[in-house]
Amino acid sequence: MTESFDLLIRGGVCVTPNGIAPADIGVRGGRIAAVGALGLAKAAEFFDANGLHVLPGVMDTQVHFREPGNEHKEDLESGSRAAVLGGVTGVFEMPNTDPPTTTRATLTDKLARASGRMHCDYAFYVGATPANVGALAALERMPGVCGVKAFLGSSTGTLLLDREEAVLAALKGGTRRMAVHSEDESRLRERKRLAAKGDVRSHPIWRDAETARASTERVLRLAREAGRRLHVLHVTTADELPLLAAARDLATVETTPQHLTLAAPECYERLGTCAQMNPPIREVHHREALWAAVRDGLIDVIGSDHAPHTRPEKDRTYPDTPSGMPGVQTLVTLLLDHVNAGRLSLERFVDLTSAGAARIFGIAGKGRIARGYDADFTVVDLKARKKIENSWIASKCGWTPFDGMQTTGWALATIIRGRIVMRDRALVAQGQGEPIKFVETFKGE
Repeated sequence: MTESFDLLIRGGVCVTPNGIAPADIGVRGGRIAAVGALGLAKAAEFFDANGLHVLPGVMDTQVHFREPGNEHKEDLESGSRAAVLGGVTGVFEMPNTDPPTTTRATLTDKLARASGRMHCDYAFYVGATPANVGALAALERMPGVCGVKAFLGSSTGTLLLDREEAVLAALKGGTRRMAVHSEDESRLRERKRLAAKGDVRSHPIWRDAETARASTERVLRLAREAGRRLHVLHVTTADELPLLAAARDLATVETTPQHLTLAAPECYERLGTCAQMNPPIREVHHREALWAAVRDGLIDVIGSDHAPHTRPEKDRTYPDTPSGMPGVQTLVTLLLDHVNAGRLSLERFVDLTSAGAARIFGIAGKGRIARGYDADFTVVDLKARKKIENSWIASKCGWTPFDGMQTTGWALATIIRGRIVMRDRALVAQGQGEPIKFVETFKGE
């Protein structure tokens, strides 16, 4: 009997748990129904992937889409449009909005705003504050919530959890893996005078490596005391890596494409405040240490930390300039360029952008090309060489720090639960994203 599918992806080279090999993929009811030689199968829709690689859908587990409160920079629609145009099938969105996402009401509001507007699948973090630590255990189990995020050092927005007793209470107030922005607030305050007016090159001097190292050492100690799993976001320093390597029983690690691609002082001299983010882009030896950690398996996931601001905001005089840069749309092509340069294998790319995220966050039914999993695919041309340009950026901010950079390896299609939402760098389906599900919160679904 000839099999019949809703969608049949033909002729691609697929990255599966069994390796990298040519295979067809049959999709039925939004899930993968078959992988293999399906040449005689029928389908309502065909996708010719000849000459292309079919990867598990890329997930960006750190984005700031600015809604509500700062929609002039970004909103859930524009941010998710940028995501799918870049090949990203799912995102974890951060809580430092206005008002911050810290209550059941603000989480419910965000989920309502996302419904029918977001083009990729999504989940939202709840922000930890001294006032809501007692409610975090319940909030982290709401449908569509990926976990708790704590800002241990001040960054964009008003969220801050810097007192040791409050951090420990937050760690004790839940069971899911908690994500942290790890910079020491007291050291940031002491060193603020080192942020030289008009000289953004002083940004990594003010927010130095010790600011990150000391914070990470403390939060690892507190997490062990609380018996809580931890996820340390955007790790930037060589100094933190030995601490994290010694805590693999409880801690997972993220870095960003920016910290693997840019380096101080050159990036500040060339890009000015468009290179300003928290924690900062640092010197080459920190970047090389991060690459070593990627090769050694210490880095679990790469997130873009997409954090857009308008050019007028960025064009103010440092340090009266906001930190952050867009990144969700360029994540895939930047990392594929590193694959082509030999710094990253394609298998490791998949681990860092889909399988790793599914593993450490307990994402249900995503992260691999296998029967029964969601039919999420990032279809790429590893040989395509194009220039990243501001005109391509769908984010409301309209710029990227990688404008003018030639990269090899581009996403040509984004497929989410069997629906083609991006093809040939154009959006072809509107607002079909759904909340991501997690194995730890099935009772809340």
